[in-house]
Amino acid sequence: MADRKEHLQAEESNRLLWDEMARVHIRAYKEVQLLRDGAEILDEIELREVGNVAGKRLLHLQCHIGTDTLAWARHGAIVTGVDFSAEAITCAEDLRDELGLDARFIQANVYDLPEVLPEEFDILYTSRGVLCWLRDLEAWARVVARYLAPGGLFYLMESHPILNALEEHSQGELAFRHPYFHSSEPVRWEPGGPDYADPSHRLGHPSHEWIWSLSDVVNAILGAGLRIDLLNEYDRLFFQFLPSMTSEDGRWYSLSQYADKVPLLFTLRARKAP
Repeated sequence: MADRKEHLQAEESNRLLWDEMARVHIRAYKEVQLLRDGAEILDEIELREVGNVAGKRLLHLQCHIGTDTLAWARHGAIVTGVDFSAEAITCAEDLRDELGLDARFIQANVYDLPEVLPEEFDILYTSRGVLCWLRDLEAWARVVARYLAPGGLFYLMESHPILNALEEHSQGELAFRHPYFHSSEPVRWEPGGPDYADPSHRLGHPSHEWIWSLSDVVNAILGAGLRIDLLNEYDRLFFQFLPSMTSEDGRWYSLSQYADKVPLLFTLRARKAP
């Protein structure tokens, strides 16, 4: 078992990585320009599954540069975005001010948030590429439950964990090459690889990513005392995870040769008892 000190060191390394990536993503994310143009960046799946947010207090964990947070603000939510990267929060605040939207952003590690934010919220939202950065899923779920007001709604949209096990070893041919189930040791990726939003930028920091299975996620949420009322799987994804994935709009990708055969995305909705 990796000890807590090693996990914290890995987490700090990840924070430095996300400080670096925030500066890249504020210019590379298509969503930034779409927000400037007044376009919708939230997907119809999450808009439908979350429902009407007007006038509701919404907490967005791991908000990165705040694009989705600000999109929910445009739908009438009273939004608070949280991220552990100071650079990401600065970018989010700058974008908020540029767009003239009402939003609060807080720099904090999700596990430390109860030390700095005493409130409760009607909706807790987190989405797209968030779970692999969590060193302790059960502690994370307890934070989620802590911030939901009675009757409050939690919503997660994330890449399907089965993708962690897959590799494309030839064009369009998938094989199971990696573990699906959780290991206490994070997977370390060395610096020098391309940024996912701007491949011309070579990352200067390593990343450490934890693998969580679908049952890990479900059991963590149930263990925190929430009631799951929705779990859906879809065959499209919010980034090009595999080389043969194709996209019609440059934002959502699919595996046409595996349509209806491989889940690429899942969503989960849970509620706190009234």
